[in-house]
Amino acid sequence: MEYILSPSLLACDFSTIGEELKQLEDAGVEWLHLDVMDGQFVDNISFGLPVISSIRRKTNLFFDVHLMITEPIRFVERFAQAGADLISFHVEATSRVQETIDSIHSLGLKAGVVCSPDTDVNEILKYADQVELLLIMSVQPGFGAQTYLDHCTEKIRQARQYLTEHALTAHLEVDGGINASNLKTILEAGADVIVAGNAAFYGGNIVANVEALKAAGMSA
Repeated sequence: MEYILSPSLLACDFSTIGEELKQLEDAGVEWLHLDVMDGQFVDNISFGLPVISSIRRKTNLFFDVHLMITEPIRFVERFAQAGADLISFHVEATSRVQETIDSIHSLGLKAGVVCSPDTDVNEILKYADQVELLLIMSVQPGFGAQTYLDHCTEKIRQARQYLTEHALTAHLEVDGGINASNLKTILEAGADVIVAGNAAFYGGNIVANVEALKAAGMSA
């Protein structure tokens, strides 16, 4: 299986963001995970459209935009205009899941659906044949630097089994508390896209950090 690393911009040093984006590219990273929080769906606020528009002009990285916002359909067009390549959203945040998927696709973008740790994984699997990505949160959404929740490993296994049994090609992404010590377990469970925050950006040594993650299993 080919693995993709999607470092989370939430963990970067925003005072040197241009330099850190360059380091990601030098390390061979192709995806960038962008966590957008509204202070309503989650109890935190991160960054939004202006930041994404600004960095879009500075890099060709694939923008993996993760909306942690209430009723995301309201903003998908604006995030598309800002430079998103893929927009994922929480099934817990809207009753208009199908409509939101269709809206994202109508803009020529890839779509993903997300479930929080306490949500049954079947709530996203029911859309697995209609999206390009399934995202399993392995920490409670809203804050970085949390510890990986072990019960999410079984959810990853279930999702991979479902994708395999139904011959589906959606990526299976996992986000939260991932580091070199637990990465192999998560990959063996079936993830193929890994979101890494502190594990990628720690100390500003991005190239070395990415190499450590590859050595821990992503290059296998």
